[in-house]
Amino acid sequence: MTKSTVITTGLVGLLAAALTGTGEFILHYDALARFGPEFQFFSGISAERTTLGHFIGVFGAPLYLVGAWHIRLMLRPAGEAWSLAAFLIAAYGFAVGAVWIGSRASISALINVPVTPEIEPLVALYNFRYETLLQVIRIAVLLLSVIYIWLVLTGRSYYPRWMALLNPILLIIVSFVVYVVAPELGKYFMPIALNIAFFIFFAASIVIARKRRV
Repeated sequence: MTKSTVITTGLVGLLAAALTGTGEFILHYDALARFGPEFQFFSGISAERTTLGHFIGVFGAPLYLVGAWHIRLMLRPAGEAWSLAAFLIAAYGFAVGAVWIGSRASISALINVPVTPEIEPLVALYNFRYETLLQVIRIAVLLLSVIYIWLVLTGRSYYPRWMALLNPILLIIVSFVVYVVAPELGKYFMPIALNIAFFIFFAASIVIARKRRV
């Protein structure tokens, strides 16, 4: 492993967060902040907009796998097996996430056609099939964060101990808190909370990797 490899994988992870976040923002942003299980935030979004967001998000999402390898490299001195576990969990979650984001333009199309008896069961089926995947992604991020915090706090990883605070699950929670406390600001964070979290994380990780001997 070379320092350039660590930094390059981190930069790819940062690019993944930027591209996927941009695509998801185009897909999901709603000025009225109608976020909820009824998919009202898709109402009135044009097919051209969702198609653009679809391709940006889908092309960006697989790059997260390289970012997951960066996390492994940075955690590796704290434990070979556990750093590999962190990578596998993160990679699995990101792979499922790529499938999930690839579905969003389709549900947007369903929401923007007249409601008929045939449409409602299709929306319900989508909800079961793809919103279930969202729960898998959240669990993967939670497990990754737990392992990450533990390994960072050992003091043996390439991260300083204070970096345990910049764990992905806590950064995601911060976006939700901002939305609750200041909705007019939070509505910009809410649709892309996971991507914001990983953008901040990878940015900090790259700075640390550049400063430390890895």
